[in-house]
Amino acid sequence: MDEFSEQLSSSSNNLVDKLTDWLNMIILQLPNLAIALVVASIAYFSSKYIKRFAVNITKRVTKNQTVLNLVSNLASVIFGVAVLFMILSIFNLSGTINKILATAGVIGLAVGLALQDPMNNLFSGVFMSVKKLYQIGDLVDTNGYFGTITDIDLRNTKLRLPTGQDVIIPNKDVLQNPMKNYSSSGERRVDISCGVSYGDNLQKTEDTIIKTLEKLDYRMKNKPVEILFNEFGGSSINFDARFWIEVNGQKDYLKAKSNAIKAIKQALDQADIMIPYPITTLDFGIRGGISLKEEIGESAQLQPY
Repeated sequence: MDEFSEQLSSSSNNLVDKLTDWLNMIILQLPNLAIALVVASIAYFSSKYIKRFAVNITKRVTKNQTVLNLVSNLASVIFGVAVLFMILSIFNLSGTINKILATAGVIGLAVGLALQDPMNNLFSGVFMSVKKLYQIGDLVDTNGYFGTITDIDLRNTKLRLPTGQDVIIPNKDVLQNPMKNYSSSGERRVDISCGVSYGDNLQKTEDTIIKTLEKLDYRMKNKPVEILFNEFGGSSINFDARFWIEVNGQKDYLKAKSNAIKAIKQALDQADIMIPYPITTLDFGIRGGISLKEEIGESAQLQPY
């Protein structure tokens, strides 16, 4: 019984000593705690100004609201981490800081490997927003898809195809692959392929079509109409008619081309210039121009099976 009492007394004394040491440590840390509270309070009220400052700096480069929100959040996180390390330094917890940094490095590497594609899309979106490579409403051809851009965020670019479907393309694929932008220049050339018969006058054909296309209201007046003959076809001499229009969308382009084709057809008919049907000539002779009758002879008869 005496031995048990001695052990209980010894344990009680150790507990009291331990509590006393903790109390002394807390009392010694009270100035540091007061400083840490002051730093935390200042940081809390300063965080909104830090975010506002970061956003104002970013606005000099881009007005994209998504990018501005991202910068605001990043500035808040970085400032918060800096304040945390400052508070730990006040309590002389340098060893803890080193452990946190080491752990954060390992976690960051693992997260970076796991989220490689999403991060690539994110930074591609930021880059494209800053550089303003294209914008909503542009008619583009990229990654095998032709359509109008309806939305751009920090991960994907959304296209609306002429047939009505929506296509979502990761930003990294848009950035790393060629893109045709039909809207950025504000103008587009309309090409129409046609052909006239070998018996028609080519100069008359050219003058007739140029005169017809120059009357189109939607044609850009500062660029000339071009007629370029390009080949001797099987039954016609083929050419390309070219003129320019201001870009208003794919539908307007198709309507402009359709109206031009109708105008060309009407003008050629009025000028008695023929657009020939495809013609195939069968020549059964060894020497060109010999008819089938001459080749087999007039007295040749079909033999029954």
